[in-house]
Amino acid sequence: MTEYVVEFGRDGGRVEPDGRLDAPAFHRNHEPLWTALEKHLAGMTGDVVELGSGTGQHVVHFARHTPGLIWWPSDLNQRHLKSIEAWRVYAGLPNIRSPLRIDLTDPGWCQEMKSGQAPTSLAAVFCANVIHIAPWAVAEGLFAGAGRYLRPDGKLFLYGPFKRDGKHTALSNAVFDTSLREGNPDWGVRDIGDVETLARGVGLRLVDSIDMPANNLTLVFAR
Repeated sequence: MTEYVVEFGRDGGRVEPDGRLDAPAFHRNHEPLWTALEKHLAGMTGDVVELGSGTGQHVVHFARHTPGLIWWPSDLNQRHLKSIEAWRVYAGLPNIRSPLRIDLTDPGWCQEMKSGQAPTSLAAVFCANVIHIAPWAVAEGLFAGAGRYLRPDGKLFLYGPFKRDGKHTALSNAVFDTSLREGNPDWGVRDIGDVETLARGVGLRLVDSIDMPANNLTLVFAR
């Protein structure tokens, strides 16, 4: 099971009576993230799974811009799942489904996908700020599931800090990496090359790398 550096709702942030949580990072990141996703998702139809949806705010923002896509948020943390469902109800958008409880250490992700109760031919998978605050087994399970569930033209989007060729792209990322590893030696900023190796193992390849604010990247993988 994945642990969390920050569990939303226990970090001093506002909690609405219906359980909606607010992540300060959402307000900084949602527009740049949508700009990165838009050029790849524009005009697509089908199902998208968001892995590690956190508060649920991002999935609402993305769903508003993509009426042709059905969004399936997910998380492992129960408080987050409650917030995601509350945001889904609050937004009232027809293209967001109730959240799935996905444990990425399981390469099949969740029982609903194994049983066919959730989609198993995905237009896209989106995952932000997860693999560096989790053991490497989470990254392995993420790619295993993406390789299994993405349809032939499907794409996987990973957002967060990454190293290139074993080197940090910014001093702030190096400091962050050190703090992560001091807290848990199984965590840390991942190297793009290592992530690409996982991708190749499941039939995916890196097709785009998009520079993002605060020295982050959005990596895009496809078959």
